[in-house]
Amino acid sequence: MGFLDIRQATKSYGALKVLHETDISIEEGEFLVLVGPSGCGKSTLLNMIAGLEEVTTGDISIKGRSMTGVRPADRNIAMVFQSYALYPTMNVGQNIAFGLEMHGVPKPEREKAVAEAAELLQIGHLLDRKPGQLSGGQRQRVAMGRALVRDPDVFLFDEPLSNLDAKLRVDMRTEIKKLHQKLRTTIVYVTHDQIEALTLSTRIAVMYGGHVQQLGTPSEIYDHPANMFVAGFMGSPSMNLFPASVAQENGKAVAKVELADRSTVALPFPDHAEMARHAGREIVLGIRPEAITDPDGSDRNSASIHHFDANVEVTEPAGSDTFVVTHMGGKEVTGRFRANVDVRAGRTFKFAVNMDKAVAFDPKSEERISA
Repeated sequence: MGFLDIRQATKSYGALKVLHETDISIEEGEFLVLVGPSGCGKSTLLNMIAGLEEVTTGDISIKGRSMTGVRPADRNIAMVFQSYALYPTMNVGQNIAFGLEMHGVPKPEREKAVAEAAELLQIGHLLDRKPGQLSGGQRQRVAMGRALVRDPDVFLFDEPLSNLDAKLRVDMRTEIKKLHQKLRTTIVYVTHDQIEALTLSTRIAVMYGGHVQQLGTPSEIYDHPANMFVAGFMGSPSMNLFPASVAQENGKAVAKVELADRSTVALPFPDHAEMARHAGREIVLGIRPEAITDPDGSDRNSASIHHFDANVEVTEPAGSDTFVVTHMGGKEVTGRFRANVDVRAGRTFKFAVNMDKAVAFDPKSEERISA
């Protein structure tokens, strides 16, 4: 049993089922991120943990205690909203202390808790200001401070950075990460931003269509996606997915892939014997952009680097990298090249593919094929 247990939890509105049977066990001190596109059920699940939405069937428990019938105020959780939800007529110090005051905490204890949270979040100089006088990042820190002083069992974050500009989102992401490392609090965090999910979490639940598609560590989600949705959703740029077929050549199992000029390239799988069981099978091959690069930029520690020549269709300089687009299996495929490589659109160039990083999917079920 975990610190926070979600067991067979569902949510329906009449005949419409928006969250299907969900099982997640969260240990104390974990940082779980619920990630997925709009309408996938992630905010609904967060609201069910908070008690803002009732569980239709199943159960949610915190520290072994079922939350069925327990009011949000009695769950010892603290929630940070996307909109900050600060009181405009109160100053920062009053906003942070408000929840403690409502729970009857004596003034000296309130003042001490506010001072400690303000120091931790570096907003001590803002305590006398009103929310309207603060930047978006400062308002978010105040909202986090209000949650911190409650000393809750679980922190719930509902897309807290989505209203911030790109640079501030990166800065606040770092602050939240440092805060978790320092306090080791239990956090459930909702976002549609897969970069936030990968950088903040200790575990990720990727959601789509009211189902948890995959639950795992960031590296498990990124390197071993359970299905094509997870593969395509996580990562920026996302994983390349293109048709291929499994064949045997010279005693090795290979992925046969058609290039734009109708020639075929054979990419040997590292696990030859296992993939040989799938010979003759059509698959969807998944390879991340960083595993398709220029030969000198390839992973020198891998024994599964394979080269082929292909036409370059587009180059996209991106500062530290250059993204290079070609065609494989009739699909656009993006590689991540070094910035100083002289690669130009309209020319043939040698590509290097790291097959250690390749993943095979069934084109019908869209599930990953086990080797």
